[in-house]
Amino acid sequence: MPDFSPILTRLNIKFKDPKLLEQAFTHRSYLNEIKLDLPSNERLEFLGDSVLSLVVSSCLFIGRTNDNEGDLTNLRAYIVKTKSLSQVAQKLQLGKYLKLSHGEELGGGRDNPQLLANTYEALLGAIFLDQGLSETGRVIESTLLPLFEKEIKAGPPQDSKSRLQELIQEKFKVSPFYKILKTHGPDHAKQFTVGVFIQGKKQGEGTGSSKQAAEDQSAKQAVKRLTQYP
Repeated sequence: MPDFSPILTRLNIKFKDPKLLEQAFTHRSYLNEIKLDLPSNERLEFLGDSVLSLVVSSCLFIGRTNDNEGDLTNLRAYIVKTKSLSQVAQKLQLGKYLKLSHGEELGGGRDNPQLLANTYEALLGAIFLDQGLSETGRVIESTLLPLFEKEIKAGPPQDSKSRLQELIQEKFKVSPFYKILKTHGPDHAKQFTVGVFIQGKKQGEGTGSSKQAAEDQSAKQAVKRLTQYP
């Protein structure tokens, strides 16, 4: 088992079950390569994603008492995205501990933003199971939320998705619907194509290295279409 003490020291945590920590850093490509029937970090990632959303939602709900549901949703999406999660993972040097296949390793998997973001979420899932919600919340508040102190106080800068939300609410009194149209490429360089639909009609389409990036591109296209043809 790798020596996780540097990470644990940075997070000020002592794990009761080290196997959970090891699972958090085990990518499915590694298990496929060595042909072992062991759990990858994907289930922990799923759990960590939910816990992360809960903790950030709670912080925003308490800290921004005048925001409506839409404002809180937009700010949470601005905070909980691949770019910010991967930044935290890089700062914690999580990529150094990932168990990857030889192919993922050669493809730069340890520095891949999506893999790093997923690993951060898996780590949160492991902490939640081992330490509980309070301790997981402390980790999130000490690693992720400091990056967004300004935005938590003043609100996020308006992005394409927020602008589109406002336009659609004003014109149609509905919310946009984002749908993944296709994905392609290997895990370490996956590309997402997302369409944004308004009342069942596609108004924009975008492609990016994450769902969030593709959604932003599709929203940007939709905003341009709606403002060009009012």
